[in-house]
Amino acid sequence: MSVARVTEITAASPVSFEDAIKVGIERANKTLRNVKGAWVQEQTVSVEDGAIKEYRVNMKVTFILED
Repeated sequence: MSVARVTEITAASPVSFEDAIKVGIERANKTLRNVKGAWVQEQTVSVEDGAIKEYRVNMKVTFILED
C-alpha cells in the first residue's frame, strides 16, 4: 500500500497556460520524487498595457511517498 502527498505550486510562462503547466511539472520533478499527477486548480493572467504579460497556473501536484 502506498501513501500519496499533495503539494500546491504556482508556475508562470510568458507563452501560454500549457507552457506554465509544463514549467511547473518540470520544476516539481527536480525536488519531488515519484510525481504521479497534477490538478490545475486556477488559471490567471498578468496584464500590462492592455496585453497579457504572463500566464499563471496554480496546481496541486500529487507524489508518492517512499517507504
